[in-house]
Amino acid sequence: MSLDLPRTELRPDHPAADEIRQRLEHARSTRLAQLKALDETGQSAEDHLMSNQREAIQRALKEIEEAFARLEDGTYGTCLGCSKPVPPERLEILPHTPHCVTCQSRAA
Repeated sequence: MSLDLPRTELRPDHPAADEIRQRLEHARSTRLAQLKALDETGQSAEDHLMSNQREAIQRALKEIEEAFARLEDGTYGTCLGCSKPVPPERLEILPHTPHCVTCQSRAA
């Protein structure tokens, strides 16, 4: 199913919303499993690499929760930087992204 929908059609009850929720749920469960695996390594919290990985996973989890909120309020798929639609291919790969590639590269 294509996620390439006109902005006005992507309501929380739209059929594509279920597919998006599934992708977001998968992304969340994957990140939670990664976080659990990091915690189970027994490495010191002061380990710089582990700390960076943990922070990146926590940022992704926050973005995923924000994506769920955007899905519910009908703004999912709209770039927070330029307000243009995020390409569906990008959302397919990174369903929680809040930005198009151009705006993301500016933010980085």
